[in-house]
Amino acid sequence: MFFAWHVPVTQLSVNINKVAVLRNSRGGTDPDPLEAARCALAAGCHGITVHPRPDQRHIRPADVVAIPAILGQAELNIEGNPFAPARGSYPGLLELVRATHPAQVTLVPDSDAQLTSDHGFDPSADLSALRKRIGEFRREGCRVSVFVDAGSRGLARLADCGADRVEIYTGPFAAAVARGDVDAALADCLATAREARLLGLGVNAGHDLSQANLATLLAAIPWIDEVSIGHALFAEALYEGLATTISRYLAILADVPR
Repeated sequence: MFFAWHVPVTQLSVNINKVAVLRNSRGGTDPDPLEAARCALAAGCHGITVHPRPDQRHIRPADVVAIPAILGQAELNIEGNPFAPARGSYPGLLELVRATHPAQVTLVPDSDAQLTSDHGFDPSADLSALRKRIGEFRREGCRVSVFVDAGSRGLARLADCGADRVEIYTGPFAAAVARGDVDAALADCLATAREARLLGLGVNAGHDLSQANLATLLAAIPWIDEVSIGHALFAEALYEGLATTISRYLAILADVPR
């Protein structure tokens, strides 16, 4: 018997954290993460992702609470560690969710010492505390996605905790594509995605995805619901837009009466 799976278009959520990093490096308001979000939405992306951290080294609570007003029909996805306590003006992930009502919250076990997210939750660990946190976010009306490593198995335990989706950490996959040795890393992503689909969990993917590797991932796993992309997307936008911007500056200089 043949079963046909309905495969909707994978959604793109643009992570604007890197814009905030650049702003924070200089102080002031430029570049403005909200303006970057507006540009991304006008270009047709399906959502905006932010990952506020307690040390506020990039996107800040004030940025996050301003985003819902510009979303229109697009989704807000807030990533973060559900166990990180409030600190200074960072109110904690749950309080940010209560203030913004995002469509999705993605739970990530990161810490201040991490430059970026580099591992997911272990489904074989004690999940009692995570179950409680998932329940809190779901009571706020959020879809809950849990960040997991590619190759993770035993996802039924996350489903039992109330998770709606998993997000596969694709950093090792992206590194494998760059090395030209992708088979094993892609097989890990596929194994986790297959188990999630069989359990009725949605599948997201994120980290180091780019124009160079995204098509390879989607060819193997076309049922991915959403990818969140930030670092590579803004790097690519810098390269692709730099010549246009420089030409506009040159035009201004050339137009000055002498």
